[in-house]
Amino acid sequence: MFLSQIEEKILNFWQKKRIFEKLKRKRKREKAPYYSFYDGPPFATGLPHYGHILATTIKDSVVRFWAMMGYRVEPRVGWDCHGLPIENLIEKELKIKSKKEIEEKIGIEKFNQACRASVFRYVKEWEKTLQRVGRWADYSNAYATMDNNYIESVWWVFKQLYDLGLIYKDFRVVAYCPRCGTPLSNFEVNQGYQEIEDQSIFVKFPLKGEKKTYFLVWTTTPWTLPANVALAVNPYAKYVFLKINGEIFILAKELAAKIFDRSKFKNLKEVSGRKLVGRNYKPLFKIFGSEINIPYEVLGADFVSLEEGTGIVHIAPAFGEEDFNLIKECYKEMPFLITVDEEGKIKKGFNIPGEGKFVKIADEEIKKDLKRRNLLWKEEKIKHNYPFCWRCDSPLLYYPINTWYVAVTKVKKELVANNERIHWMPKHIKHGRFGKWLKGARDWAVSRNRFWGAPIPVWICSECNQIRVIGSIRELENLGRKKIEDLHRPYIDEVKFPCSECGGEMKRIKEVFDCWFESGSMPYAQWHYPFENKKLVEKTFPADFIAEGIDQTRGWFYTLHVLATALTLRDIGLGRKQPAFKNVIVNGLILGEDGKKLSKRLRNYPDVNLVLNKYGADSLRYFLLSSTPIGEDYILSEKRIGETFRKTLMTFWNSLIFWETYGGKEVKIPNKIKKTNNILDQWILSRLYQTVKEIRKQMEVYDLTKASRPIAEFIDDLSNWYIRRSRRQFQKPKNKKQKKNALVILGYVLSELAKMSAPFMPFISEEIYQRLPLRSKEDSVHLERYPDVEREFINPNLEEDMKKTREIAQRVLAERAKAKIKIRQPLSLLKIRDPKFKTKNQKKLLDLIKEEVNVKEIVIDKRFYLNKKITPALWEEGVIREIIRQIQSLRKEGRLTPRDRIKVGVIGDSPITEMISKWRKEIEKEVFAKEIEIGQRYPLKKEIKIEKRKFELSIAKEK
Repeated sequence: MFLSQIEEKILNFWQKKRIFEKLKRKRKREKAPYYSFYDGPPFATGLPHYGHILATTIKDSVVRFWAMMGYRVEPRVGWDCHGLPIENLIEKELKIKSKKEIEEKIGIEKFNQACRASVFRYVKEWEKTLQRVGRWADYSNAYATMDNNYIESVWWVFKQLYDLGLIYKDFRVVAYCPRCGTPLSNFEVNQGYQEIEDQSIFVKFPLKGEKKTYFLVWTTTPWTLPANVALAVNPYAKYVFLKINGEIFILAKELAAKIFDRSKFKNLKEVSGRKLVGRNYKPLFKIFGSEINIPYEVLGADFVSLEEGTGIVHIAPAFGEEDFNLIKECYKEMPFLITVDEEGKIKKGFNIPGEGKFVKIADEEIKKDLKRRNLLWKEEKIKHNYPFCWRCDSPLLYYPINTWYVAVTKVKKELVANNERIHWMPKHIKHGRFGKWLKGARDWAVSRNRFWGAPIPVWICSECNQIRVIGSIRELENLGRKKIEDLHRPYIDEVKFPCSECGGEMKRIKEVFDCWFESGSMPYAQWHYPFENKKLVEKTFPADFIAEGIDQTRGWFYTLHVLATALTLRDIGLGRKQPAFKNVIVNGLILGEDGKKLSKRLRNYPDVNLVLNKYGADSLRYFLLSSTPIGEDYILSEKRIGETFRKTLMTFWNSLIFWETYGGKEVKIPNKIKKTNNILDQWILSRLYQTVKEIRKQMEVYDLTKASRPIAEFIDDLSNWYIRRSRRQFQKPKNKKQKKNALVILGYVLSELAKMSAPFMPFISEEIYQRLPLRSKEDSVHLERYPDVEREFINPNLEEDMKKTREIAQRVLAERAKAKIKIRQPLSLLKIRDPKFKTKNQKKLLDLIKEEVNVKEIVIDKRFYLNKKITPALWEEGVIREIIRQIQSLRKEGRLTPRDRIKVGVIGDSPITEMISKWRKEIEKEVFAKEIEIGQRYPLKKEIKIEKRKFELSIAKEK
């Protein structure tokens, strides 16, 4: 809890002293170069979770680091305000079941007002959480994608692409959500695949002119069968005519054995797929009310697979992208049957089984009808991946619709080339997940048939179909001759103006933008470019850095990349052929301790507030940064966060407390340290600057895991070797100068460590920095420059020697533990077999081993050997060390400071009391006692037992 309380205090300190504002002003005065960072806008309609905290920790750590490196950083948060996430939320709250209900009953104005009111529902909670985990950003000047200024810049982006010939409208079969009543882009579809159990059927299509002869066709979408207009075969495959129970089935030879029992069919003949092309068949359903002339013939298609099914595909161009393209290629006038309405229900009036029902429900009616007419050969269940709406979770259909597109395929070459200019972390994303996605990039459907979104600025003449794309509010106001107050529907739909070609009335199309087009425009729209802040945007484009989760490789990262590449095809002030960002960190998913996605139902993750209150934000931040290589999935558990708290944060903290306990506040810490002859001081300074060097190196390539881990390693070295082995200089120094030097060195190391760890653990670093009496200091550690690599202190040979020293000590301690000999029990001799252990510092290093493993003598010999024989003299010395430890334990129990002198009382068996009397002076010096009295009892006491000898120790503070 105490770290959490410190963090709350630091938050108040930052706010009261306006440290973030001071940082910005300071770098501005210094005329520091900009470090540009783009923050992807989240939706504030729900509460932030661990995924958001991970992303925000990465962003904040990088931004703080580059600020300390002397750059001008002005991170700004923003909010995604439009799109299906908000519309779905309002639909649930208003109990709206369909898009038609909004248009016919509620009205667009009322619906959009409800959406607007909900947008910032949880903004305060978001800001509180982000600030609580230490995120520095300009919250008071946040951008919102629903603001007129933002939308105007989105219009400008669209107009630039239109002028470049990269915007067009087309009638195509696209992924479509019948629940939301709108098309989706291919990368949105990619986010919603789920493995489901679905039905599949084998259907008999009668061959025209031949009795009881059928094309056998396999499908997983029975509802598309009434819209069938053709069959497709692979022209290069072999097909067989098989006779079974008096009926003849035509299917691919390669798949026949998988479907039929060889013993139950007779192979009548074998033909190539080309021979089947042009053959006619009888339709399964007669569609009443349709005047379209449909030939119902077999076509050849390369896409027909021989891996599953029958090698014959039924073609319904209204509901399949490949089907649509095949029919478009084969016929001048497309035979086209749209048997489903925009709500995903079978249309009424066509005399189709299941009419009026949702297609997945109508499947059962269609199967029953086929079975009744002996056209259903077989049905079975299969497991396969099916696309669902990424927001409302409804099954998607492929549906024919007029949609506005960005011609991504026209700039694919530039997209791939620009990707080469981006540094990805992890590296494999560049040519892997992202690079492959770019190579297969398709045109982007950017229009949505919805309500709450930035309106697409296209006006079309009702008389001559002239198109006018508007690029600014002023342009529209001049044309419409009225002031524009709100760019949203329905108000923007009311703006009309005369056609410049024929004088007819120009009306806006109804569609709004895909919200991904809006978020992809944020580098320009957040600053209302090019209408304002032109120099700022052009100076800070492309971004030096962005970061989000792995899912954004086909989301925000992609849309940023597409729009930036398209905009910079010509020089409009942003440079030519530029990516939107130079460096990007892609984090993995956060999973529960069970390896599953975080789930409220499973309760497989600890409550965020519990973690923050119990362990503090720094523990969570450092755990997230250091526990998992960038790009891999994170396993979250309270236990592991607790380990980070104890091993790293508390060790860092206790190092400060040790320094303060032994008089650290009484010295002035210099901002530069002089060289020292003490081998431990030399080593810790070398480790310090080697760590700084490694962190700076890894931060320059944005590997936060490799950058953050050395901090924990250094803290461990500082506490568990340097402080422990230097303890006597603080507790029992030879003179005042030795103690002062020790305090200065440790204080200096703590100050450099506070600066070094500040980007990663901003709270504890600030608290420690504030408590250190530096000769000159800033108002905050975050206003300091990041430590330089002081190369004169780096000594790789010494570090290697010290590493060997510690390894030897660890082996000896392991041997002692195996023999069950306590460390306080001195041993006589240690022989070291290590011919390489010969350096100019050999004696000093051997002395460190002596103290660490508690042996009287060490020699370099041909074999490793520890003399475990305990002589009476050694035993006696071990007993005295145990007694000293117990007295020190009593001092700690009594909360005495190292400067408090004590009196010691001893009551017990004569062998022990005699031994204590013999070692009286040594004990008094070690425990800072004025006297030891045999037979005396003081208030603070404990009973001790050493090898069946009982006695009592007691202490009292000397007044």
